[in-house]
Amino acid sequence: MREPSSINLRELIDIAYTQEASDVMLKANSKPKIKQFSFVRDLPGDWPVLNGDDVRRLVAEVMTERQKRMFEEHGEMDLAFVLEGKCRVRTNVYSQRGNMAAVMRIVPSRIRTLEELGLPPSLAEVTKNRQGLVLVTGPTGSGKTTTLAALIDILNEQRRCHIVTIEDPLEVEHQDKNSYLSQREVGIDTHDFVPAMRAVVREAPDVILIGEMRDTITMNVSLQAGETGHLVFSTVHTASAYETLDRVINMFPPHEKVHLCQRLANSLRAIIAQKLVPRADGNGRVVAAEILICTPTVSKAIEDGHFGDLYHLMNEGGFWGMQTMNQSLARYVRAGIITEEVAYNYAGLLSELKQMLRR
Repeated sequence: MREPSSINLRELIDIAYTQEASDVMLKANSKPKIKQFSFVRDLPGDWPVLNGDDVRRLVAEVMTERQKRMFEEHGEMDLAFVLEGKCRVRTNVYSQRGNMAAVMRIVPSRIRTLEELGLPPSLAEVTKNRQGLVLVTGPTGSGKTTTLAALIDILNEQRRCHIVTIEDPLEVEHQDKNSYLSQREVGIDTHDFVPAMRAVVREAPDVILIGEMRDTITMNVSLQAGETGHLVFSTVHTASAYETLDRVINMFPPHEKVHLCQRLANSLRAIIAQKLVPRADGNGRVVAAEILICTPTVSKAIEDGHFGDLYHLMNEGGFWGMQTMNQSLARYVRAGIITEEVAYNYAGLLSELKQMLRR
């Protein structure tokens, strides 16, 4: 068994990366753990139980003095570092039971295509918009960052434009291709999301990526940018197109609902609500996605506040590249990629999916 003093953090990340793990987890009185295909497992190898000092030493390897002070002051903080040529590691350092702990999300450096992700090629069409708002939604760990990276990479290859990203922390590093990219990280390149959002429109952007829609200020600025000739991408932690619009509307006072529906109808271009679903062969996960494309009919439903009509429009909107979560899951089941039992666990409307699979 290894001595704790002989372990270094980048070695742990490297092993986890080769295992296709999504996360590495460290805490006192526990062996290093990984999250692989949605399940927590032991890190491969004969690793010792770490104490509080071991964890602090390992995490300190990637922290600056300023970050160490921030952690001591607040008891938690976010940071990111790079394993050269392999991945970027988004890290949350926190305190539990009086000791430092950390969870490190592994983001591979290679940007995967929509086809590799199993997403419909029709999604590439959303990158052809010159202005408006595109939202990628889903719970934490559902692959939103990876999908956004694929869409930004398409823009980077196909357009000569200025793409500005504002992230906390920066996750995927893009290299200039045909486009010019400015990637701003909160805490390093800017003090906070709000001033960065207000400044971004003065940076001659054509495309803006905002790491997360956090509050009414972020949403307002995003809508304004989409209304004034910019294509804006962002994420929301919601499970469906309906929940996304409901969340956005409920961020604002009730008397603003009618005006907000009009703004969304004019600005919104697409909502991609996704989940990562375990494969039947146990070898990884696939992306199941609900896709709402804002056709004139969809925009009219949003303007009128008839969000309940959107499910039917997605169900019947295959020509436009739309699909429901159940349609996505049913395709995977019929192709033998996922099992029926797993599909039921991730279903949008369970009774509907059962009927679809019986047919």
